[in-house]
Amino acid sequence: MPFTATVLTMFPEAFPGPLGVSMIGTAWTEQDLWRLETLDIRAFSKDKRGFLDDTPAGGGAGAVLKADVIASALDSVELDGRPLLYMSARGSPLTQARVREWSKAPGIVVLCGRFEGVDQRVLDARGFEEVSVGDAVLAGGEAAAMVVIEACVRLAPGVLGNIESTLEESFEDGLLEHPQYTRPRTFEGLDIPEVLLSGDHKRIDQWRKRMREETTRERRPDLWEAHLANQQAKGGPKTGKPKEK
Repeated sequence: MPFTATVLTMFPEAFPGPLGVSMIGTAWTEQDLWRLETLDIRAFSKDKRGFLDDTPAGGGAGAVLKADVIASALDSVELDGRPLLYMSARGSPLTQARVREWSKAPGIVVLCGRFEGVDQRVLDARGFEEVSVGDAVLAGGEAAAMVVIEACVRLAPGVLGNIESTLEESFEDGLLEHPQYTRPRTFEGLDIPEVLLSGDHKRIDQWRKRMREETTRERRPDLWEAHLANQQAKGGPKTGKPKEK
């Protein structure tokens, strides 16, 4: 059974969006390497007027999606042991490690919130994991759901073709990816680094490793500190600066 992503949303028309293009889109529509399902939660409203939400308990602005509506929608889905994810700005940060774990499951079920969010009781009762794609607030969970789904399905066997292309990507070993270049050799006065044109694969590997370390140290000191701690635990160098090679 292919990896299956089921999305619970008020706006199923938002999908597939970017999930329907390029290699990931082909893997879905032509190769059946993964599957996408959307479920309109508006169909599960018990209100004669079709309302899905109500005012926040305790007062305040906005509206909250009702627990019974979300529960009814979820209970109509065959879960098959798939993780339940709720896209939320207050959730745990999305990481490549979590993505790899989810990608090994039969699929994922993703709940997209709106307004002020979802009644906490249904999240607790059904065992949803709250996931954030960044320190910013979106109008709804649809865009965030697409991020999570794409991150997972690109790791499904056959989707990207060459699995080796993922091995040195950002976050795979705790470091960010090295810079990439291609022809022309000179662009607006800027040259491709000579080492990449040398044909010396050992030097190229050393340069790429150094660039990954420097980029991580400069842009993501949190990741760099974690990387250093991991290296020290393995008996590696205790310096906070990448080695010159």
